[in-house]
Amino acid sequence: MAKRDEIAPINPWKYDLLLWIMSILVDLFFRVVHPRGSWRIPRRGPVMFVAAPHANQFVDPLILMRIVRTEAHRRFSILTAEKSMRRKFIGACSRAIGAVPVARALDSTKAGSGKIYFPDPKNDPTLVRGIDTKFDKEAQVGGLLVLPSVQGNVASAEILEINGPEEIRLKKEFKGPDYLKQLTGRTDITDEGDSIDGGQGNATSGYQGTSYKTAPKVDQTRVYDAVFNRLDHGECVCIFPEGGSHDRTELLPLKPGVAIMTLGSLAANPDSGLTIIPCGMNYFHAHKFRSRAVVEFGSPLEIPKELVDMYRSGERREAARQLLEMVYNALVAVTVTSPDYDTLMLIQAVRRLYNPSGKKLPLPMVVELNRRLVAGYTRYKDDPRIINLKQSVNDYNKQLWLLGVRDHQVEYAKFSVPKVVFTLIYRLGKLAVLSIGTLPGLVLFAPVFIASKIISIKKSKEALAASTVKLQGNDVLATWKLLVAMALAPSLYAFYTSILTYWTYRNRVQGYVPNWVPLWMIVVFGFIFFPAITYAALRIGETGMDILKSLKPLVLSLNPTSQNTLVKLREKRTKLSADVTEVINTLGPEMFSDFDHVRIIADPFRDGHIQEPESPRTPKSPSGHVRTPSEGIFSFGSKRSQTAGASVGGGSSAHGHLPRNESFKNLGSFSIFASRPPSRNRSRSNSQSGGMGGFKGFSSIASKESLDEVSQKIRGAMQQRGQERSRRRSEEGGWEFAGSGIATPGSDEGKKEV
Repeated sequence: MAKRDEIAPINPWKYDLLLWIMSILVDLFFRVVHPRGSWRIPRRGPVMFVAAPHANQFVDPLILMRIVRTEAHRRFSILTAEKSMRRKFIGACSRAIGAVPVARALDSTKAGSGKIYFPDPKNDPTLVRGIDTKFDKEAQVGGLLVLPSVQGNVASAEILEINGPEEIRLKKEFKGPDYLKQLTGRTDITDEGDSIDGGQGNATSGYQGTSYKTAPKVDQTRVYDAVFNRLDHGECVCIFPEGGSHDRTELLPLKPGVAIMTLGSLAANPDSGLTIIPCGMNYFHAHKFRSRAVVEFGSPLEIPKELVDMYRSGERREAARQLLEMVYNALVAVTVTSPDYDTLMLIQAVRRLYNPSGKKLPLPMVVELNRRLVAGYTRYKDDPRIINLKQSVNDYNKQLWLLGVRDHQVEYAKFSVPKVVFTLIYRLGKLAVLSIGTLPGLVLFAPVFIASKIISIKKSKEALAASTVKLQGNDVLATWKLLVAMALAPSLYAFYTSILTYWTYRNRVQGYVPNWVPLWMIVVFGFIFFPAITYAALRIGETGMDILKSLKPLVLSLNPTSQNTLVKLREKRTKLSADVTEVINTLGPEMFSDFDHVRIIADPFRDGHIQEPESPRTPKSPSGHVRTPSEGIFSFGSKRSQTAGASVGGGSSAHGHLPRNESFKNLGSFSIFASRPPSRNRSRSNSQSGGMGGFKGFSSIASKESLDEVSQKIRGAMQQRGQERSRRRSEEGGWEFAGSGIATPGSDEGKKEV
């Protein structure tokens, strides 16, 4: 059994109060935070939440806490870096929610004396010698030897033996040519670790070695005891197994702690029912204000009994390795990862080109489409078709950047000059009106904006200098923006309220405030009025920024030279979109067995013709009446998958409308990002009418003749439905979207020939 928990447990009312306060800030910072698959979270029993990638230092736990509390009505203890808990405010908040502090060796690294080198990397790769080093005083067995960063990557190895002040032996060798070059001074090291001339790859003559750092051995017994105690009592624990926040596009190697905690808990209490829930933290510009996020929960991982038995019998390393591999694969299934930033930008560009013009997809669908595109690119990246397509897409992106326009704004090129002028004047007028509403709040809150910007950049540089995995330090920007705003905003509002109260006391605000109004009421009014002004400016300014970004392509369209460039770019986009669609529709079925049955973006070419709707916002059925939400205007998968009140079309600049934030009334109806398992709109027994005839629920089949009769009626009904579908296709004349019968908004210019 686990030892007594020495770390403070969760205090429910403090947990909920702090979460409520922080949720307000999260709502202000993020435009959309959408949970997907939250129905998979068990409502009782011990749960280990495993979240990745850790792209937002202190914001990730807040978002996850809120979703789990709202969707599953559960609380969890989060494992937090001990270094972070040393900060006064963060430490106080972490202790209030029952966080478990974890000491990390890399947080305590110190520069070592002298230099180190490999004397014989080929025959004895774990032996390290030093020049003027003090290993016996500065290093310890079980600690780490850390090498300097190479292209943002840092290697470390555990120290197995200390043989004196200038010699140590590592538990594992450093792998990779970059680190061999560091420790030998040679520049002719191959990927296999040999020198090009066939030598042993020993250090060059006169090489003085490289600098290094040491980290102490960390005892995590107290952490494991706290986790075991919580899991034994049926509580939840959350861990970010990458070990720290980062701003990379791929997952970092997972630390073994999550596997040891899980297997250790099950070894002590096999009947606890502990499960692992993988959580994918998918952000769109995580560090930017008013960005978006999708948190996806994967299927629960039930730990095989064989791994627990293996762990209990002493094969702990192998058991932990296998479980860690299972966890990694589960995380890959709920995240969008790419090998580098350029690949991620390529995937997002391909997704926009593959998406039918005029469609603004819901965020969870964008995440799923990105994930499939990354998987496809990883598999077929050496295919000549993919190589040529990649070059074309990169050229297109470069042209967009040179013109200063976005992909969806290329459609402005087909506007007539009068329409461009009218749209430009209208939006300038609207922007002027919105500016009037934004200006007061912008001026009042400007000190917080400026301070949060300056401090977050400073903290980002500090984190980057102290980190071994960060690329730019963007993962701490959002955290410090929120912390600075939370600290300065109340003080700023108090300052403004005190000025207003003093002004009222002196001359009743130039006589505008009646004498019967008490000063305490002015104080209350100030603490309501000033935050309200700021919030109004935030929401109005958000719309104004969208309009401001749409002005440049309109201005370019008035210039004959640039307008001609936009026209050519639009033609290039049309061709590129067709090429992307053709390649994906060709290779997709080879990789995904359900590609045609459960496609995310419909193939616009169906039965040799193109269908067009009466209106992109009010689609009509073949009989002429306007479809209601229950009739399903967006179907993902089969025709039975229907949507309740989901507005997917509209808002495209291609139709003269500014892109806006769609309001999806019932996102759970989409099977691709439902928060709970799909359910029938009506019970089977109540289906009295439809293509199957007038069968009553639970009718009995007493003989072979009755069975033959039922089978004949079923075949007839299926044939009738097939004929009905064919008839509807011939009458509608629009693009079918995912087999639902809804057409995407199209234009004559955008039609493609089959």
